This record gives sequence, structure tokens and C-alpha cells, in this order.
Amino acid sequence: MFLKRKLVPDKPFQYKMHHEEKEACMLITEKIGNLLPNTQTTPVVVVCIGTDRSTGDALGPLVGTKLHTIKAFPFHVYGTLDDPVHAVNLKDKLKMIEQKHPDAFIIGIDACLGKLNHVGMVSIGEGPVKPGAGVNKELPPVGDMHLTGIVNVSGFMEYFVLQNTRLSVVMKMAELIADSLYFASMSQRVKKNITPLPIKEDLYAINKKKPAF
Repeated sequence: MFLKRKLVPDKPFQYKMHHEEKEACMLITEKIGNLLPNTQTTPVVVVCIGTDRSTGDALGPLVGTKLHTIKAFPFHVYGTLDDPVHAVNLKDKLKMIEQKHPDAFIIGIDACLGKLNHVGMVSIGEGPVKPGAGVNKELPPVGDMHLTGIVNVSGFMEYFVLQNTRLSVVMKMAELIADSLYFASMSQRVKKNITPLPIKEDLYAINKKKPAF
């Protein structure tokens, strides 16, 4: 299922695609590409939020780890399983990123809870992700655009729900998000007349079917 939220005041367009949909990678790649900056001089930073101490909240670090291992991936990546960006260090990490990459375009990635019929969907949209909102934490918003994975159902004992989320679902969504970001970055290089770096199939063969640009 592919959902498109209507534009209303203070709410930009947002798209949701279930990770098991056949065209998920192609469509998410396209939506990411539409939101990326068009200038060659703007650095792009991917901030993957979460922790490996909770299965549901490990989505961000899993995406960051997958992207971090790809030498061909041109964007800066923060938040991996070894060096996570989470509630305790988020403010310090954002301050460091701002100093190291001034005027960067930031992509925020995080897990979230949602309605039962939305579990398994990846959401792409303009504006920041609001980490901690599902578990009533006050944390700074992150990103000029965001990708979130709805890993489980909200509304009751959120911490318990996150800790008891199926790893299989989280892994599949992490692979889809990492795949889509990678293909979108390569598409962007083509649009800017930059020669794409070679694709290492042996290192990054998550989805055999690549999107057509």
C-alpha cells in the first residue's frame, strides 16, 4: 500500500509505502531523490537515530551501519550500531554535526510506533523527524527531510512494545531504507553530471532488482 497525505496548513506532503510492496525500493528512491538538494556544494548528512538496546529502536543504527560499510555512498553518516545517536547524546551529536558540516542538508532516520494497519510502512517526508515523540521524550527535531519506519503499534506501554518488536521486520525495513538512500544518491550524481562510483554488488546486494532511473 502506498499512501499520500494531503497537503494541509503546516503539514507538508508525506508518503508511506509498506516495505513488502514490490515497487517499494523504486518509489521510495524516487521520493528521496525529489527532496534532495539540487546543488553540488550542499553537503548531505544522514543522522540515524536509535539504540541497539531495543529491537524496535535499532532501525536507525542498522541503517547507519549498512550505509557506513558502503565505500561508494557519498553522504556523511552518523549513528551506527557501534556508535549510536540516541536520546542521551543526541544534542551533542547535532552540535558536532553543525560545526563539522555547516549548512548541510540533513536526513533524519528513526523508528516510530503507529496504527496497526501502518506497521511495516516506511514514511518519507519534508521536515524533521521528532525522536522520542512516541515514548513521550522531549528531544530536538532532526533533519530537513526524514525517513521513519513504523515498527510496531502505539498507544500502550511503548517501551515494552519497542523492546518486543520482531527483529525480522526491523531488518527488512532497514535494508529497504539503506537501499533506497544509496540508489537515490547515485541518481543524484547522474543528474549533476558526476560520474557515479562503481556499485559493489558483493558488498551491497540487498535488493536484486534495482530501480530504473
